[in-house]
Order: sequence, then C-alpha cells, then structure tokens
Amino acid sequence: MRHLIFFSFAVIFFWASRETSSFAENAKRPNVLLIVSDDLNVALGCYGHPLVQSPNIDKLAARGVRFERAYCQFPLCNPSRASFLTGLRPDQTGVLENATHFRKNVPEHVTLPQAFQKAGYFVARVGKLYHYGVPGQIGTDGLDDPPSWQKVVNPRGRDKDDEPSIFTLTKGQFGGTLSWLAADGSDEDQTDGIGANEAIKLLEANKDRPFFLACGFYRPHTPFVAPKQYFEKYPREKIPLAEERADDWDDIPAAASTKKKEQEVLVGNKELTRECLQAYYSSITFMDAQVGRVLDALDRLALADNTIVVFVSDHGYHLGEHGMWQKQSLFEPSARVPLVIADPRAKANGKSVQHVVELVDLYPTLADLCEVEPQATLPGISLKKQLSDPSQPTKEAALTQVRRGNPGAKKGNAVVHGYSIRTAGFRYTEWGAGEKGIELYDEQNDPHEFTNLAKDPKFADTLHEHAAILKRMVK
Repeated sequence: MRHLIFFSFAVIFFWASRETSSFAENAKRPNVLLIVSDDLNVALGCYGHPLVQSPNIDKLAARGVRFERAYCQFPLCNPSRASFLTGLRPDQTGVLENATHFRKNVPEHVTLPQAFQKAGYFVARVGKLYHYGVPGQIGTDGLDDPPSWQKVVNPRGRDKDDEPSIFTLTKGQFGGTLSWLAADGSDEDQTDGIGANEAIKLLEANKDRPFFLACGFYRPHTPFVAPKQYFEKYPREKIPLAEERADDWDDIPAAASTKKKEQEVLVGNKELTRECLQAYYSSITFMDAQVGRVLDALDRLALADNTIVVFVSDHGYHLGEHGMWQKQSLFEPSARVPLVIADPRAKANGKSVQHVVELVDLYPTLADLCEVEPQATLPGISLKKQLSDPSQPTKEAALTQVRRGNPGAKKGNAVVHGYSIRTAGFRYTEWGAGEKGIELYDEQNDPHEFTNLAKDPKFADTLHEHAAILKRMVK
C-alpha cells in the first residue's frame, strides 16, 4: 500500500511538473496583436504625410519596422482580407468581389488565426477582420469565418444611429459613396471606441496565456465619422488638393479608371473636396487615438515586451489622384498600404524596409516569428529577417489585381482582369492579358505615375522583362 501511495504521488508530481513546465513554455511564447484599419492609405505621419496627425501609429513605427512599399493583393475589402487572412492570392481563394465567402472555394484551408489556435493560442477578434458591409453590417458577423476564432465581439456605436445626419454624395448611401459627419459625443460612443474598449477587456482577461488578438477598426472607411474635436484639427483652408494634369489620361487605358458619376460633383469644387478630405483625415486621427488606447493597455498590463504588434490596412484609397476617389484601382494610392511590424525581440526599431512586400507575406511572417506551423503551402515569404536587418532583400515583385466589367462583350469575355506588378523600380500592368491596355511607370522618377512608358522604345527591354515576371506570377 505504501508503494502504491508513493507511486500515485510520483505520477501526480510528474504531471503537475509537466503542466507547470508547459505553462512556463507557453508564457514565453510571443503574443500577437493584429490591428487592421479599413480603407486607409499611407496618409500617416510615419509615412511622411505633411498634415495627418497619427501620433500613436507613429510611436509604434518608432519601436518597430515600417514597410515603405507594401502592397495589397486586391484593393477591395473582401478579396484583400480573405487573401491576407488565408495567406492565399485572390485567384486561389476565388474571392474577387464583396459577396463570396472564401470557404466556398477553399473549405478546408487553415487560416492565419486557425494556425495559432492549433498551436495552443487563445484567438479572438474584435470588429472587422473578414469582410463586413460598412456601415450596413456593423454590429453583425458580416462575412466572418467562425472556425478562425474562439471568441468574437461585434461592436456597434452611435455612428449607426447618426446615419440620418450623415452628408452623402448619393442620398441614402454611405458605404459605397463618399459621405461624412462631424459627430457629437465622445470617442467611446463610436463603434471604434467601443471596439477599443472590448479589445482592452480581452487583453486584461487573457494576459496570462499566449494570445492572438485581432482588432479591426472601421475607420476611415466611409462614412467618415469622427467626433467634432478631430475635425477641428484640420482647418479646410490648410488642406492641399491632389496634383492634377490636363493630359493625365491621354496615355492610360480606359480600364484603369474607377471614376464614378456621383463623384463628378467634386470636379472643380475645391471647397467640397476639402470638406471631404477633412473628414477622411479626421477619421484617421480618431482611429489612431483608439489604436493608442489599445497600445497603452499593452504597456499597463506589462505585455508589450512579449507581444508582436502589427498595424496594417486592407488596401489604399484614392483622394482625387488621377481624378479618382476610393479604391479598386491599380495606381499607387489604391494598391499601397501601411504596414508596421513591432517585434520587441528585433533590433531594427524605427527603421524602414524599402523593398517590395505583399500582404500575403503577413501569414508566413507571423507564423515564423511565433514558431507556428502554417499547415499549408503559401505564396508569401517570411519577413522575419527584415525585422532585424531592413536592408535584407525581400522578393522580385509584388502582385496586385482587380477586375472590370466589359460591357457589350461576348459571353465568357464579360470581365476584364487587370494584373499589376511592382518591382524595385517599376510598375507594370496588363489589362485583359494586354488586349485592353498595358502600363509601365518609372516609380523612382515618376512616383505619381503620370507618364505611361509602355510605348516608349527606350523601355522595350524593361517592358519585356516585367511581362515575363508577371507571367510567372499569374498562373
């Protein structure tokens, strides 16, 4: 009996020691805080914008690495989010618009948050990660993916109730058209303010175990809604307008345009244009303030030294460049995104990576940093080494795509696909495999992409080289 009791205690001690060891091992694993903004271009202080105030994202960049040339895979919410959360390109997910759920086409794929679940992390989301129709689906699950999360929170604020007061270019429409409101009330009355509160609660409740927390803010997606105090930070008379050229579209394929009829009211109306820009910038600064509250909680809870923080947007946003607004273009304002990664273990804080990267690189990067198995073959690369040495090369090119309707075309040709690659020095684009137009821009000497060099014989070799790269990337 004494031997049996001794053996029983030995077994209990063994398993208790194993559990303690496992807990200690888990406690050392880095947490992940993924912060996603909606419809945000690089209008941030850390990216050199002369006007926009983004002190909290700037502070994050100062203790992390800023990727100067990061590009989305599809400048539209659902395709982009489905892409970087699965780590697959849009042609692999089959998501090319805002209605299709990626599980329809890749039902068994292990997503980024799922991979962390399988590795023993607590995984949760607050707000918009997969696609929501904004503002219509705020407060719902939208096109969420339940297997990706163990807990979800869908905040809903007074911005939903204030919709009758919102100014819009198209009566009754807020998400797909330009619209804005300088709101009454406080930050915490708004959906994003509530979202920040909920993210902080999750940090507090899960600070003693490894977590993957994804926090999706809705701003600056239309309607551009923020408390009035943020609008006061941007006097309209000080807001510059996008540079214009009379011959801008003389050498650009028609398929490249995303101009909308309701936006014609902005043409020549500088006062209304500045009012729109004021609202967009105000929404950015409001969103930045909510980011700051979440990051402050990391510090307060002593989590900052063991948490990898990522800040990113799903795609960029036109603010009048080339006469266009919003998204779904392959031009730089629409395809380029802010991307900041702060790993407390890295040594390159405050520096920037100048080489091209893509949002499909996010999944393999986080998996690599946390020693998590992706459980799938992914097209992106890990950016782990760039976090310690930003001069390290990344990849040959970044690929972005869109699609257009083709009115009057025969059945089977009703859609025109546009594919664009960015390399170290150029952007090359084919519309309809080149049949609907080709673009080539010198990104170093023509960063605003005003001069299409596709027909310039001096760049024939460059054109052919880039055509070959695109062919390799689009399968």
